[in-house]
Amino acid sequence: MAQHVAEKYAKRLLGEKEIETVLERLDRLTIEESRTAITQTLGVISSLVSNVQILMEGGRRLSG
Repeated sequence: MAQHVAEKYAKRLLGEKEIETVLERLDRLTIEESRTAITQTLGVISSLVSNVQILMEGGRRLSG
């Protein structure tokens, strides 16, 4: 109920088209943040796999 009232108020205050534009921008930002987090996670996993392979082969590697 409160969300509906807030939404109606915001639409009156800003105009429906502006709200749609703001929500679209927020959605794009969220997608970009997700992609960045996934890229960073894959980098960490790749580094861990590489280090495990080196250890299994009996070698040593310094972090870096």
